[in-house]
Amino acid sequence: MCIYAQKLIHTKQGHSVKQALKHWSDIQIAYLVAKHGTLSGAAAEMEVHHSTVLRHIDAIETRLGVILFQRHARGYTATEAGKLLFEEALNTEQRLERLMGKLAGQDQALSGPLVITTVATLSPILMPIISKFRQLYPNVQIELEASARIFKLEYGEAHVSIRPGKQPMDPDYVVQSLDQMNTSLYCSSDYIKQYGPLNSLKQHQGHKFINLKAKLNNIPAIRWLNDTIADEDVVFKGSDFNILMDAALHGVGIAPLPLEIASCRQNLIKMIDPPLDWQNSLWLVTHRDIHHSPKVQAFTKLLKQEWQT
Repeated sequence: MCIYAQKLIHTKQGHSVKQALKHWSDIQIAYLVAKHGTLSGAAAEMEVHHSTVLRHIDAIETRLGVILFQRHARGYTATEAGKLLFEEALNTEQRLERLMGKLAGQDQALSGPLVITTVATLSPILMPIISKFRQLYPNVQIELEASARIFKLEYGEAHVSIRPGKQPMDPDYVVQSLDQMNTSLYCSSDYIKQYGPLNSLKQHQGHKFINLKAKLNNIPAIRWLNDTIADEDVVFKGSDFNILMDAALHGVGIAPLPLEIASCRQNLIKMIDPPLDWQNSLWLVTHRDIHHSPKVQAFTKLLKQEWQT
């Protein structure tokens, strides 16, 4: 059973699903008895003991409050109630088989929704790749969930995750290294006119800085700001790097920004070479249950090709 069905079974609603599946199993066993006319015939097809078959027959007749079979020396013959049940069971089984065929085709088709999750900062880099993917596969509807929240792939919240930071360690995840993102300090020309350049991290006195509201010390550049810069010299805080970038563009102060993001804005000035210890890993993450589906494979292949160019 796939992980999504397992999670469903453990919910309150899933308890009803589990009971329904148990009842359906009993009906299928009773149908086999009607088909073969004997307990032994049904047991042979199921590769179980005939007493197991009898136990299921007794259970479903007790639960429904009707007699499904007439017992006689030659075996079992369906009653009118049994014939009605088995006719509906056959129709239901055929519908289920058609449904399963359609569902199996969904995994193999390059169509339907594809949910991607990442941080909002990476949206400008991803958009050209998403646009190209849409041209190649027009029947896929892409949803981009840009949020600092880590989406749970095991619950089906997303198909593909692009995460900066520490390597995800969930054993059910397929984790690939996508890039090493470098970070530097950026400002506007107006800021330099007012405060002058910053030539090294040791010459930060007299400068004004921009920081994230959250103390995300897992990001090396943010950790340096939190540990080094006095509170009075942090003149602005924002909730994400896009806000920090806009503030830097308008001369508010100096902002730590990934090179890949800052390069999207022509008017930002890089003040120092990226420190090696400010590198941040970027991971491409999928869940093993859907990793090999054509839709996921097509997107991740294009993503890796375009990211490296």
